[in-house]
Amino acid sequence: MTAVTTAETASAPADKAARAGGFAAFRLLALAAVVLIGAAFFFPTWWVSLKAPNYPEHTFPDGIRIHFHVDGVQNGCVLQKSKEVEEKEGLDCVHEMDTINHFVGMYPIASGGPVEKTFSPFLFGFLCLLALGFAIPGNRTRVVVMGTGFAAVAVWMGVTLYMPGGVKYQSGSYIRSMVASLGQAEETKEDESMHPIVRQLKESLAKSGIVDETPAVKPGVAGSRSELIAVLKGAFEKDQANRLADRQEWTGTGMQLFAWHYDRSLNRWFMEPEKNNRLIAIMTSVANILFASVLAAMLAFLWMARDDRKGWFWFVGLVPMILPVAFLAEYSAWLWWYGHSLNAMGAFTLKPFMPTVLGQGKVAQFTTYSYPHIGFGLMVAAGLAMALALILRRNALIAAGK
Repeated sequence: MTAVTTAETASAPADKAARAGGFAAFRLLALAAVVLIGAAFFFPTWWVSLKAPNYPEHTFPDGIRIHFHVDGVQNGCVLQKSKEVEEKEGLDCVHEMDTINHFVGMYPIASGGPVEKTFSPFLFGFLCLLALGFAIPGNRTRVVVMGTGFAAVAVWMGVTLYMPGGVKYQSGSYIRSMVASLGQAEETKEDESMHPIVRQLKESLAKSGIVDETPAVKPGVAGSRSELIAVLKGAFEKDQANRLADRQEWTGTGMQLFAWHYDRSLNRWFMEPEKNNRLIAIMTSVANILFASVLAAMLAFLWMARDDRKGWFWFVGLVPMILPVAFLAEYSAWLWWYGHSLNAMGAFTLKPFMPTVLGQGKVAQFTTYSYPHIGFGLMVAAGLAMALALILRRNALIAAGK
C-alpha cells in the first residue's frame, strides 16, 4: 500500500508537468498561426498563367501570368533580358490578360471579389486577434487584449471606409492593384466613348490653351501611397467630368473608391448600365452588411472568449483554422462567376464554363495554369498550426480531468 502511494505521489509532478507542457505547446502553436496569417496577407496567394503560340516562350517564359493577393491582383510578368529579348519596360500582364479575356466576353479581373479585397486587411486583423486570443491564458487578460484589438480594427475599418480621405489607410497592395487594373486607356478610345458635348468642351479648352493636368493612368505605376491615390483621384475626377448627370465630388472614402472602381471595371469593356448598376448596388449593400457583420462578430467572439471552460470557446480557435478553405471556396466561386457571366458583346462566343481552379486546363487556343503561391502555403501552415493547437489543448484538458 505504501509503495503504491509513493509511486502515485512521484508521478503527480510528472503528470502536472506534462499537462503544463501541453498547454504551453498549444499556445505557442496559436502564436505561430498569428504570425503565419499576418505574413500570408503580404504574399501572393495564387497564380494564374495563360500560354499560347503567339506568346513565345523565350519572350514569355511564364506565359501571361498574374498573381492573386487577398487585397488585389498584381503583375506576374517580369522584365526579360536575354540575347533574344531586350525589354525596356516589362509587360503589364494584368492588362494583357484582361484584353485576352474580353474577346470571349469575360469581365475584367478587377470585377471579381471587390468586397473581399476591400475588407481583407480588417478580416485578417480579425483572424489574427482570434488566434492570439486562443493563445492568451487568463480570461480577464484575454478579454482585455482582444477587446482592445477589436476596437482598434473597428476604428481603422470605419475611418478607412467611411471617413473623407480614409482610403489612405488601405493597404499599399490594394491601392497599387486599383491603379494597375485601370489599364491602358487609349485617348482614341476615350474620345470615341465621350459624350459629344463633353468632347466639344474639351476641344474648346484645348484651343484656349487650358491643359488637362489630370495624372495619367498607366499600367504598373510605381510610387508612394499619396502619388498612387493622386492617380486614382485624377482618374475619378476625369470620369466624373465626362458625366452629364449624377456627378460626385472626390471624398476619398474607401467606400467611394470601392463603388467607383467596381463601376469602372464592369463598364470597361461592356457598357450595360442597367445590368452593371444592379451589380454595383448589390455589392455596395454586401459591403455595408459585411461592415456591420464584422462588428457583430467581434462582440460575439469577445463574449465567447470570456470563459475558456465553455464549449463555445473552441470557435475562437476554429475560425482562423479554416482560412485556407475559405479562400479556396471564394476563389472557386468567383472563377465560376467569370465563366458563367460571359457577355454577348465579346468578339467570340463561348459556352459557359468553369475555369481551372487547380492545375492545367484549356480555353480556345490558350493553355491555362492555376496553382497556389506562397501566401496560400502560409494559410495552410496557419490552419495546421491552429488544428494542432486545438488538439493539444483538448488532450491537455482531458489529462487534467476537465
